Amino acid sequence: MSQALYRKYRSRGFDEVVGQQHVTDLLANAIKSGSISHAYLFTGPRGTGKTSVARIVAHAINELPYTDDATHLDIVEIDAASNRRIDDIRDLREKVYIAPSSAKYKVYIIDEVHMLTGESFNALLKTLEEPPAHAVFILATTELHKVPATIVSRTQRFHFRPGSVETVSKHLRTIADKESIKIDDAALRLIAEHSEGGFRDSVSLLDQVSSIKDGAITVDMVESLLGLAPHDQIEAVVNDIVSLDSSAAVSRLGTLLADGMSPMTIIAQLTKTLSDRASDHPEFYELLYDIIEIPRSHAPELKLLAAIGKLGQQAAPQHPVTPQKDVAPATQTPVATPKIIQPSQPETAVVEAKTPPSEPKLKSEAIAAKNEMKTESAAAKPSVTPPPTTESHPVDWSVVLAETQKRAPALYSILKRADTTVETDKIVLRFGFKLHRTKMNDDKQRRELASIITNLFGSCPEIVIEGDSVTLDDTSAAVADIMGGGVPVQVPPDGKS
Repeated sequence: MSQALYRKYRSRGFDEVVGQQHVTDLLANAIKSGSISHAYLFTGPRGTGKTSVARIVAHAINELPYTDDATHLDIVEIDAASNRRIDDIRDLREKVYIAPSSAKYKVYIIDEVHMLTGESFNALLKTLEEPPAHAVFILATTELHKVPATIVSRTQRFHFRPGSVETVSKHLRTIADKESIKIDDAALRLIAEHSEGGFRDSVSLLDQVSSIKDGAITVDMVESLLGLAPHDQIEAVVNDIVSLDSSAAVSRLGTLLADGMSPMTIIAQLTKTLSDRASDHPEFYELLYDIIEIPRSHAPELKLLAAIGKLGQQAAPQHPVTPQKDVAPATQTPVATPKIIQPSQPETAVVEAKTPPSEPKLKSEAIAAKNEMKTESAAAKPSVTPPPTTESHPVDWSVVLAETQKRAPALYSILKRADTTVETDKIVLRFGFKLHRTKMNDDKQRRELASIITNLFGSCPEIVIEGDSVTLDDTSAAVADIMGGGVPVQVPPDGKS
């Protein structure tokens, strides 16, 4: 039986550990200077070298050679997942005071220490408080938050970081060359990405794909073996989202699901790709907010399609503002600028003042009409002259959106999803989703919008935030309740876009 690659290439010295130099340098220097602690705590994701380094430390402080075949009575490894009872820890407490048989220190390596029960932790705490001089404890865990603070405070803590894609890929290339495994660099990178920074997992995946003997191993082979959706298809879906072609994106996702791809796998790949490109497309963050909640749904496949499908509806207002034509340049006097009529001034008086008489009037009638107009004019004038104000102009929403896109991209990503109605005394923003209404109701966002409108048009009308009212039939309402909300999507009878 051949030996697994992750065991064959397990680190046996500080210089062989990959990606954890910040840990190995400190430990090596401490051991060299004789500054050995009675308890260490190694934390970090799985497969990053915690147990391997624990074994290296145990052999180094005892100046023993480290080989896979050699075992030593004074180096005891305990799996806390299967030895978590208080009786197991009591047995350890009794034996820890027995002097080592031949080594200088008796080392206890407790893996997955977070699995111990509360009583077991209390029993272990007593030993850590008053350990014998010959005992050294090395605790390893992937879930630090489950380890009591009283235990953590009595140890020297070292955190193991997940490896970067470049570091893991380089490590895999070294092993592949030594094992004569023909594999493309792109395929190695995909394995490194899929292992999520775990060196052990990445080497295990390389061992798995090495069974392919026909030519060089390619990205397509690795994707098929790991059950991943083709990378170019995921990129195509994201490109459709960028171009706001939700129909094409839903069609591609439907094809992937019909081919047997797992919804969870597609969601994971889509989330990663969207995250990588979110710096250039800030609007992706709102989509990511919806997607990361999908795995908790009872119907993740349907909710994924709904999340992508609704993008086409919220990409632009249902009643977009028509840009004004024949607008005079900014340097010229505006053409036919409407004037706001004061409420106290009768509209009929304005009409009569502009309408010329249709026939000559007698002198007495003309004098009476003139006196009547003076009386109305005097009544319309306020008793106190108001302070001068900045001249206001009707709000052009297309201009507001253009200016917001330049000054506040985050605010623009919210406003472009609104169904906007501009009235004389208010601007109504209607949103189909509670998330957008909540963001727009934030004081900071409202002040930013009011500032932009005031700078452009001299004043800002009242800003009103409303929600769309959508009537659903009984079946649609039940589906929406299960899926946590949504909007109706029109699907052609043939199912094609």
